[in-house]
Amino acid sequence: MQDEYTDESGRRTAVAGAAAGKRAAPAPSSSRMFAAYLGDIEQLLDAHRREPALREALDLPRIAVALADPQLRCAPEQVTRWCEEWVRPPGAERDAQGLDYERLIRSLIERLAQASGAEGVPMRALRRLQLRRHARALPRGFRASRSADLPEQENEAFDMSTALIEAARRWYARSAVHDPSVQANLARLAVLR
Repeated sequence: MQDEYTDESGRRTAVAGAAAGKRAAPAPSSSRMFAAYLGDIEQLLDAHRREPALREALDLPRIAVALADPQLRCAPEQVTRWCEEWVRPPGAERDAQGLDYERLIRSLIERLAQASGAEGVPMRALRRLQLRRHARALPRGFRASRSADLPEQENEAFDMSTALIEAARRWYARSAVHDPSVQANLARLAVLR
């Protein structure tokens, strides 16, 4: 059996596992369940159902925090920290559409604080994520866009939803995919009925 390793020049080289001495840890694959959940939100946005999309997107920080905890617990301060860390893309003060991330993060944190109850396990959000475990892969190509002719509230819902989807994707790709607690919790959710 051959394992692939990357050398200094960035090229992939095949090395026999026994000859390698130290084995590189295999990179975990993406979570189909998590990707399907994000795809569902994108479909709602595509269908111009911005408020239902926002309700689902507002669960993403709680889901992320809970998945990172071995007991699937979620504290409001952890959710706030997650938003502050992941919602703004690295190095972005504003995006191409002029989105003010500081204002957006404050609005998200306010909305999440209103919606969150006591500390604990976000059962409803995790159950909705779990229900996506057998979903088929969605076709690529999220096409919803911000529209200048929509009411401010709908554009705000769109901005919040897309920012949370992008943040969740960044979080999964940069952190969760390598976090043993997240991977174990996703596996637990996938087998629980």
